[in-house]
Amino acid sequence: MEISPATAAKAGGGNRRKLTGILYSQKIAPWLFVLPFLVSFALFFVYPVLSSVNMSFQQVLPGQVEYIGLDNYEKLWNPTFWKAIVNSSKYTLYTLLILIPLPLVLAVFLNSKAMALRSFFRSTLFIPALTSVVVAGTVFRLAFGELEGSLMNTVAVTLGFEPQQWLRQEGLAMFALVLLACWRWIGVNLLYFMAGLQNIPKELYESAEIDGANTWNKFSRITLPLLKPISIYVFTISIYGGFSMFTESYMLWAGNRSPNDIGLTIVGYLYRNGLEQNNLGLGSAVGIVLLLLTFAITIVQLKLFGMFRKEE
Repeated sequence: MEISPATAAKAGGGNRRKLTGILYSQKIAPWLFVLPFLVSFALFFVYPVLSSVNMSFQQVLPGQVEYIGLDNYEKLWNPTFWKAIVNSSKYTLYTLLILIPLPLVLAVFLNSKAMALRSFFRSTLFIPALTSVVVAGTVFRLAFGELEGSLMNTVAVTLGFEPQQWLRQEGLAMFALVLLACWRWIGVNLLYFMAGLQNIPKELYESAEIDGANTWNKFSRITLPLLKPISIYVFTISIYGGFSMFTESYMLWAGNRSPNDIGLTIVGYLYRNGLEQNNLGLGSAVGIVLLLLTFAITIVQLKLFGMFRKEE
């Protein structure tokens, strides 16, 4: 039986109308727009997390998988893992103390019209973020070398101090890690804060000046409150970045074995057990602990900032 052209055209028109109706439906259209995100989120986050949770209860060997209950989590109760947690926590705390207030102050200065060479300083501060962490880590390892001719020892001798073994002493090693983080990420956080500052209406500052407000009053009463969403975002990603740090430590010590584990991080411990020792079950357990730790800290931080309060 042959279908006439008129019938085929009518059927095609009906299909197009149905498709148009779906695309313009107030219930279905929003889901179609967020579908790519939902699919990618399920494939690249939900599925890996669920697989890691399952694997953390297993002993994974080549060609052999065996459920061992909570044995992997019990193995985490050891001094080395606690050392990794302490190192990651200190690193995160120190970077937060620097990478939140310093970029904020710099952004306020660079956003001012009275600041000379604003474009130059913006570019200069952001360039380190474009540098490969491998290259940056290698350069910093040379700068913090043990030889008297290394950059930091030259600076120390010039200031009247003795040459130091920077990457063999716990406090100095943490200083090197934090300095590398600040050098790389100040420009990124600066960019976030400047974007927030440029969205603040100028009329607010003009009205405050008419009312006799000084520079500190404008900063504390206008700038800080209106930058709260940006500050919370920068704070959150800085917490994640601090606890997920690995490559910087790996490059500073040219591997995952620092003296007395002074540069060992949680991700470094995961790498050591999951990849170097091929113990994927224990590595998965470390990953789940890291996920829960960062999630708990983020929830507490958001609670303290009042993100869960209902706006009146």
